[in-house]
Amino acid sequence: MMDTKTKIAGIAAIAVILLLSGGIVFLLLERNVKHEENSGAAARTLAEQADLVRQNELNLVRELLASGDYERAQELINRFRAEHDGDAGARELQDLILRERRLAALNTEQAAGQAAGPSAGQAARQAAGQAAGPAPEVIEARLAAERRAEEQRLVREAEAARRRAEEEEVARASRELQEQMRAVNDLVSQGKALLEKDDLAGAARAFADARSRMPSGETRFESQKLSDMADAYYQAFARRPDTDSGAEAAKQAAALAAEALAKDASQPLPHYTLGKLSRDRREWEAAINEFKEAARLDPANYMYAFDLGRGYFSSRRYADARNSFEKTVQLNPTFESGWYNLGGTLRALGRQDEALAAYRKAIEAKADYALAHREIGRLLLAKKDAKGAAGAFEKALQYNPGDIASLRELGAVQSDTGNYAAAETSFARALEAAPADGQTNYNMAAVKLALKKNAEALDFARRAVDSNAANPVYAYTLALAHEAAGNTEAAVASYQKSITLDEKYMRPRINLGSLYLAQGDVENALRTLADAFKAEPANFEVNNNLGAVYAKMERWTSSVEHYERALAAEPNHPTVHLNLARAYTSAGELARAQNSYQAVLRLAPENWDALFELGKTCVSLGRPDDAKKYLQELLSRSPAYTGKAAAERILAEL
Repeated sequence: MMDTKTKIAGIAAIAVILLLSGGIVFLLLERNVKHEENSGAAARTLAEQADLVRQNELNLVRELLASGDYERAQELINRFRAEHDGDAGARELQDLILRERRLAALNTEQAAGQAAGPSAGQAARQAAGQAAGPAPEVIEARLAAERRAEEQRLVREAEAARRRAEEEEVARASRELQEQMRAVNDLVSQGKALLEKDDLAGAARAFADARSRMPSGETRFESQKLSDMADAYYQAFARRPDTDSGAEAAKQAAALAAEALAKDASQPLPHYTLGKLSRDRREWEAAINEFKEAARLDPANYMYAFDLGRGYFSSRRYADARNSFEKTVQLNPTFESGWYNLGGTLRALGRQDEALAAYRKAIEAKADYALAHREIGRLLLAKKDAKGAAGAFEKALQYNPGDIASLRELGAVQSDTGNYAAAETSFARALEAAPADGQTNYNMAAVKLALKKNAEALDFARRAVDSNAANPVYAYTLALAHEAAGNTEAAVASYQKSITLDEKYMRPRINLGSLYLAQGDVENALRTLADAFKAEPANFEVNNNLGAVYAKMERWTSSVEHYERALAAEPNHPTVHLNLARAYTSAGELARAQNSYQAVLRLAPENWDALFELGKTCVSLGRPDDAKKYLQELLSRSPAYTGKAAAERILAEL
């Protein structure tokens, strides 16, 4: 009869899951139970696939957060959490949004005091000679600065277009009327300059003077000037949205835009201003209606189409957003933000190849567009192009060396391809910038385990748990690290903690059951794995491990059932075929055992244990010629086989 002892196999594999786009990377470490005699590799299973719709929603939040658009990221995560109560990924993203907003605010405060020299903390770091590398607030400031620069460029372009329209309007007027219009234009320009200095009172006086000099009967011109004033007030509000002066500027912007439309309903700019005010209040339908009207009145203005697309995107009306962004890039093919937003929208629609093409158009327009390079990397990784993905992440880092997300995801690609030393370096760089980041500490722990640096793995796994004690995956990884370090008691506690945090998370149940079995605690092993079986009756590892548990208990019928279920999930796994053959043998089903041994040898012709046991089975079946053939083949092909003496003894008796 076969020996029924079992043991735990080591870590079988590291699998990389990108929750697309995103950005958040999980390195799941898997392992499996096998019989002591088995010489095949430990079983490896595919990691659990998250729901595609859920992934896309969370990826959109990550994309907005990466671009510095905290308001829209917060809006989407609020909606997601309302629909997916208790989702761990959403909770983590919510924490990340709050943290990144705090860092951005901190950077604003620091920027205001830079003239006084380095802070005490900065001086202390310099004196201590700490490793150089951008701090998180510096990285976020860089992203925010890029976004502000882009917004300012767009404002300048719109302003230039308005000036051209004004000059055309003045050129059509009489000399006397031209002088009046120029005086009004000068006063409006003066008011704008005062608003840029946050002098609302001075701006109000200049605008009032301009209004008093409006030429009689020129309602179109007057509407244009009111539109300009409204837009200037909006810009003042956008610079200081959370101040009393900002609130007053928003109020004036809304009033003047409405008055401009009352004078001349054909003006697009006041609709655009009202749309931006509604957008900033997250009143999406009102914003969409205003942007739509602005785009209708001026169909050649790519910014109107662009902001209409962003409104649709924030409302999750992705098909409409796609149409608007396509219109944007038709109007301005070199507008990189249009291509970038089109790419994000196509991803939300599940059109990954088209999204990839859009992101590539973005970097054609702006070669150093780091965010677009990062998104290309994510899409290439999803297409299993690890080399291309790594190259794209490296490009993103070339243009933004402090991009922690690209460092993390480059590390994940390197891990997935088995280049753990390179992954270790990438994650170390990311941790220089954000040493307490849970995700990066988690990934580093996984890489350290793969490199068999178990003590270091334990340290990083603890940091990950410290960053978010409610994350079941972090608790699971800490359990793996404890087990690798030989601390079984702590491993059991951490596996149990992971199960408590997420009862639907099967991997800690599987490993805990395996650990109980290795300790000889068959009762707890059976209970734990049976719970996992109820949740996932087709899971390969659950059934393989249950087959081992029932073999330990010599309950052969149940052992056979679960090995058969495991093979239904992975039909070409030689180790499980061998385990099943042994269970059949112990159950007295020798003909079925013979078939299973032969299946092992078809998949693994040099599995000498299977060949030896097939010979013994043929003896029991009363087929001495077959037995002789298999045993002679064994001795011929593997003369140093450990069971050589037993094989020779059986042959001598045939």
